Amino acid sequence: MKLLISALEHSANVHLRYLVQELGDDIELTGIFDARLGDSIVDLRATSVMGFVDALKKLPFFFRLKDQMVDLAGTADKVLLIDSSGFNLPLAKAIRKRYPDKEIIYYILPQAWAWKKKRIPVLEKTITKLCSILPFEPSYYSKEAPIEYVGHPLLDEIDVRKTDLTPNGKITFMPGSRPGEIKRLMPVFQELRLMLDGKAVLVIPSHFTTEQIAELYGDVSAFDITHEAHKSLAESDFAFICSGTATLEAALIGTPFILAYIAKPLDYAIAKRLVKLDFVGLGNILFSHAYGRSLHPEFLQNEVYAQNLYNAYRQMDTKAFFSDAERLRGLLEHGSAKRVSEIIKDLK
Repeated sequence: MKLLISALEHSANVHLRYLVQELGDDIELTGIFDARLGDSIVDLRATSVMGFVDALKKLPFFFRLKDQMVDLAGTADKVLLIDSSGFNLPLAKAIRKRYPDKEIIYYILPQAWAWKKKRIPVLEKTITKLCSILPFEPSYYSKEAPIEYVGHPLLDEIDVRKTDLTPNGKITFMPGSRPGEIKRLMPVFQELRLMLDGKAVLVIPSHFTTEQIAELYGDVSAFDITHEAHKSLAESDFAFICSGTATLEAALIGTPFILAYIAKPLDYAIAKRLVKLDFVGLGNILFSHAYGRSLHPEFLQNEVYAQNLYNAYRQMDTKAFFSDAERLRGLLEHGSAKRVSEIIKDLK
């Protein structure tokens, strides 16, 4: 089977690696994905976008890339789209228009429940199979929609877990993976680190060079450096984390943490106007849907300063968090790679 894949984000490609393992050797991959998985038609670094303004600048590039993918769809047996709705939903519509009978599978769906709910009927009409990784998501679609909760990919990927809250004096800092996020958060984390006793561990993506680390992070002499986020979280008493998948990872590992995020002012203003959510952290969104309250503290924009984060750290009920994190893990039930591979292979 020849499978056309569109996976632009780093996190999408992490999930894709586990899915490819389940699919086995009978699947030929083409399209957009991590070069370590095969011959991608584009270097993923060229597809990186940070915010609404950056996305506008790169529109001509993405239009050309979409046209190339539509052409490739004609040679593929099936199409697999992963996340990245800004690119993948227009791509799906274009493929459906040219190839009305082409099977299109969407894994890690657009967050239409958070904003642009008018996209839901479009997704139902355009996509052959909608693979949801959020238990509450199918409830936003019609009863006839081809949607299924398939499990959550992090439960395939996380192989460590805290068994108790025995302290060891270690705190993990995760300022994100994108340059803008890191540059905005690191001055706050640098100041906060000086207020804390014990060992501070800074998680840095492994692909950053020494020069990039110096430019983005500044002086890191007060931190121990690691590239192993899951291991560091499991070994830490607490964590301070930029918004993103890492917050849900920490929750599933059982590490108490605080979310801190500073966006570009214009991007934040646009997002606040468009997105109608009480929380930005995935753990909080999931937990609030099930239990009507948050799982962990969140601090955004002007709320993100060292004293504020320190006070929240001192006041947080870590035992209550640990108990709630177990409940969150139970909500997600299991990993998703096995079920998505069955859907692609048309196994019941």
